[in-house]
Amino acid sequence: MKKAILIVGLVLFGLSGAVSQETVKWHSIEEAFQLALEEPRVLVIDVYTNWCGWCKRMDATTFSDPAVAEILNKHFYPVKLNAEGKEDIMLGDRTFKFVDNGRRGYHEVAAIVTKGRLSYPTISYIDHQGRVLEAAPGFKTVSQFNMYLAYYSSEAYKSKTFEEFSDTFQAEL
Repeated sequence: MKKAILIVGLVLFGLSGAVSQETVKWHSIEEAFQLALEEPRVLVIDVYTNWCGWCKRMDATTFSDPAVAEILNKHFYPVKLNAEGKEDIMLGDRTFKFVDNGRRGYHEVAAIVTKGRLSYPTISYIDHQGRVLEAAPGFKTVSQFNMYLAYYSSEAYKSKTFEEFSDTFQAEL
């Protein structure tokens, strides 16, 4: 009996190891901008804090979805940015710092990529030249996030608003 359980366990373990689920390859913001110089892509920046419950939920659901991970890795440079991170960030010849602001501070880069609206989570979309295309605050489900990914990966943002695109995207479903 023990032998049968061991064999079943080994088979199940082997099968679970054989099914590889793609995970998001997160980059530092410095690394993402460097990569974008070599191969231009939109940066998708997850602006989070360690205490944010909705950020953790987005990690556990949306960002752990294998299809989302595949799209992010293939078409974007995904970045995790702790809005309260205290380490300096060097972009180009400029150093960005943590701003001590009473009980909680914020990082200068977080303020820039969220357009000054520090709410968490916020997903910011930045072009390869550093322009903030959009800062979308709030938790996003897989289907909501996929619409943003389709909008930016298709480069529809160059010719229509997100609202115009989402009307068309809904019709395609």
